[in-house]
Amino acid sequence: MTVVTSEPYEPSGPRPEVRAVAGVLRGSWEAGVAVFRGIPFAEPPVGSLRLAAPRPVRGWDGVRAAVSYGPPPPQGGALGMAALSQDATGDDWLTVNVWSPDPARGAGLPVMVWIQGGAYTIGMSALPEYDGGRLARDGGVVVVTFNYRVGLEGFGQIEGAPANRGLLDQVAALEWVRDNIRAFGGDPDRVTVFGQSAGAGSVAALLAMPRAAGLFGRAVTQSVPGTFFSPELAADIAASCTAELGLRPTVADLSAVAPARLSAAGDAVDAKMAQWAERWGPIAHRTIPFSPVVDGDTLPVTPWQALADGAGRGIELLVGHTRDEQRLLTALDGLLGQVTEELAATALHVFGPGQDGDGAGARRYRDGFPAAGPDELYELVQSDWLFRMPSLHLAHAQTTAGGRAHVYELTWPAPGMGGALGACHGLDVPLVFGNLDRGRPAMLIGETPSPEAEALSARMRAAWTAFAAHDDPGWATYDTERRLVQLFDTRPVVTAYPEETSRLIWQDHTFPALPLIGP
Repeated sequence: MTVVTSEPYEPSGPRPEVRAVAGVLRGSWEAGVAVFRGIPFAEPPVGSLRLAAPRPVRGWDGVRAAVSYGPPPPQGGALGMAALSQDATGDDWLTVNVWSPDPARGAGLPVMVWIQGGAYTIGMSALPEYDGGRLARDGGVVVVTFNYRVGLEGFGQIEGAPANRGLLDQVAALEWVRDNIRAFGGDPDRVTVFGQSAGAGSVAALLAMPRAAGLFGRAVTQSVPGTFFSPELAADIAASCTAELGLRPTVADLSAVAPARLSAAGDAVDAKMAQWAERWGPIAHRTIPFSPVVDGDTLPVTPWQALADGAGRGIELLVGHTRDEQRLLTALDGLLGQVTEELAATALHVFGPGQDGDGAGARRYRDGFPAAGPDELYELVQSDWLFRMPSLHLAHAQTTAGGRAHVYELTWPAPGMGGALGACHGLDVPLVFGNLDRGRPAMLIGETPSPEAEALSARMRAAWTAFAAHDDPGWATYDTERRLVQLFDTRPVVTAYPEETSRLIWQDHTFPALPLIGP
């Protein structure tokens, strides 16, 4: 895939070369950072390997050029991603990219492995907002990004195929890091995984996966979604998707189907999910057809249960969310400033905790926020259900089980679109990477990043890299008495968790695997 994030800068001297386990790689220099793109970490999951767990990549002879991103995995059409996927050539979907400020073997730098989001339906590491050059250069860390399978290819519940193939791809990428990153100047014993949205959900899942044990020692979750599926729910959704093709959700039926057709089938169901609301529950109201499946094997329990049981006790955790998570999603739905009392009432009933038919969740929100109008209630309950409370509960589970967690909330309002989006979902991505003027998130920052945006980005990058290097982002750990969190704004401050009303509304919720609720 020919996606270029910046003009390459070549200092005098040869291009950087490293010897990985599978063979020699030659990258490029960009602004003083050695960059290697499109390195296969597993065999292409096509042909006999279609819908299978990832297999180790075979080696090669000679020197392999590593200057272009690998092709992205097949994916849904949201935000134009399907077109980018179809424009790519090749089926080597499973590749990693590495940015290193010091590729000398034995440099021993901290390693940060990014898992991108995209509702488990879209996403590719080649997007310019994920360029790791600035984070690597300014933070003195090795940055790794990679592709993993999404949609039906990665998360569909297919008979005869292992569940959570996208998560298994992530484990394979982390195994590649363990086995190879020393050649790029990284320390395999100082690996931090970090991700946002579905990427944060993936990081949370990795915390609960026995297969991922020992592959990382620190984890950063930015806006963890609370959607994890039961096998029954996932199987019913997969059956609906494949029925669009007149097929069954089995390896025998699907292994020869063109990947683009599978993605299109997922899109078709996504477009009419509301008709399954009585079977699929809240996810049908939010059009979330794919999520990790709590299958009892690859993912034995939900992340919240796993951390409560002590699975993360040896992992340092940094977790947080934005203040106005739902605002961007409301804007994309064309409802910004247009939410009616009827829409707000439906959202409170569907997404409020304690959904037992007596309207308890709706009453809690109306009592807790008596001055809130329909727009605010609509956004509050959906922000809490999907991102804010799952994130906070992850930190709570880690802390109560004897582990350590640092918590933050991004409260700086995005200046893009006239400031209408607030501190919305996804705003943290350009701030953490420092890519304020490129890619899709640039619309949140504005055409010309302000000095305030640059300063906030520098603070967040410094916190993330300090956490990766020393387990300390610069503020106190979270506990269940003081509940101290870092607020990232023009003037950052450490204070008690500010969303106290929402916390109390949700304090007894457990975020279980979502069930199939209808006949």
